[in-house]
Amino acid sequence: MIRRAYRTAGVDPTGDHFGVTLDGKPMRTPAKAPLAVPVRALAEAIAAEWQAQGDMVDPATMPMTRVASIAIDLVAPRRQEVVRNIVKYADTDLVCYRAGHPPDLVARQQAVWQPLVAWVEERYGARLAVTEGIVPQRQTEAALGAIEAAVGAYDPWALAALNLATVACGSVVVALALAEGRLDAAAAFAAAEIEASYEIEQWGEDAEQTRRRALLRDDIAASARFLALLGA
Repeated sequence: MIRRAYRTAGVDPTGDHFGVTLDGKPMRTPAKAPLAVPVRALAEAIAAEWQAQGDMVDPATMPMTRVASIAIDLVAPRRQEVVRNIVKYADTDLVCYRAGHPPDLVARQQAVWQPLVAWVEERYGARLAVTEGIVPQRQTEAALGAIEAAVGAYDPWALAALNLATVACGSVVVALALAEGRLDAAAAFAAAEIEASYEIEQWGEDAEQTRRRALLRDDIAASARFLALLGA
């Protein structure tokens, strides 16, 4: 954390983007690029994060700032690399690897994950193979190509949020469903954490699990909000 050295955060239209300002001065990303986004609602949300800070500025409490900075500094300059990294998740996607037992966990995975597998095939033409256990099963080039086309259609702003959701969920299928409004943030978290939630029901939750799940929940919620603000 750093000490707050500004009074007010605001928004300044700059061409076809909206810059964020501190005491009227343009903000910059960690890589020193102008912090300007394509939608006023998103710029206002970022400014609100900075305005809400106390005497100390805590970056952990500013998810919209973080995702926007990642989009500018990391995603835009190497967009195709980010697309490829997201698509890699399809080869070992969470929703394609099912438990063989116990029956109630099997049923939960089938009820939540199979509709997503069917949806991604209907929506994008990506027919993903489902297997039992953890032995890797490579997806077909046609399926991976369809996922790549879907992911590649996103601009760097949405791609930054999609990447965050994919990593948090361990699933590009769940992340795409979140991005497309097929799932909300709570449903995406529940889908990604089916097995962990089941284990907690059986044996309880320790402090490390609680911390890990809170971070995942926050990342998924940040992705969903960022995408929603882009569409505002």
